[in-house]
Amino acid sequence: MITHRPHAVLLAASLLLLTGCGGGVAASTGPTHPANSTNPTNSTTTIQAGVPAPSDAALPTRIPGLGPKTRAAVPADARQVVVVTGRGSNSNVSSVVLYQRTAAGWQAGTPWPARNALNGWSDQHMSGDLHSPVGVYGLTDAGGLLPDPGTKLPYDQNSGFQATGTGFEGESLAGTFDYVVAINYNRQPGTSPLDGTKPLGAGRGGGIWFHVDHGGPTHGCVSLSEAHMKELLRALDPTQHPVVVMGDGASLAR
Repeated sequence: MITHRPHAVLLAASLLLLTGCGGGVAASTGPTHPANSTNPTNSTTTIQAGVPAPSDAALPTRIPGLGPKTRAAVPADARQVVVVTGRGSNSNVSSVVLYQRTAAGWQAGTPWPARNALNGWSDQHMSGDLHSPVGVYGLTDAGGLLPDPGTKLPYDQNSGFQATGTGFEGESLAGTFDYVVAINYNRQPGTSPLDGTKPLGAGRGGGIWFHVDHGGPTHGCVSLSEAHMKELLRALDPTQHPVVVMGDGASLAR
């Protein structure tokens, strides 16, 4: 059952919408730096940060927890898949696992605790509904208030990545956008996460990112600890065509 929050808390938390996480964002005034490499490859991938070395045990040929409909939405060339599994359709608590495709199968990284939107998950995300969108989305662009920690993705260090005010549980939002990875829900790939283009229209929301955890639910994004955000940024490689598969467990199992 969804708990309704006091109006004052929602108003304070809405300050986050000025820059991202489920709300409108202004176009970037800073540069978007080119990726370190943009040449696709079909070769066997080297295991990267967040993914332990393969063991002698057989690796799964399918990512656990994904049903046929979800698997069909994952592009065939995706060799990095970040799976965000929500605890329930109305829950704002989730976990994140980075899977890397190897010659032996899908190698799972260590699960990371995460938070998602206040009201859980939706198959039809709309602006301001305080749900995270269920689906499969590309991961092509990154940025943040702080310098590039070593990602291969294009990275826009920009003063526009500011978060002010407090969240739904009274927590400070400072530092929330120190590091972000844009989730390609209703956005134009190949642009800064700050770009406000919404191909599906403004009513379908936007500004859905991975960002630094602030200790409470988000407006629509997925948040990780700062250490895990850095690890994710360093692991993602555009030549491996990374995507995120996100939703509550029941939705992902369809």
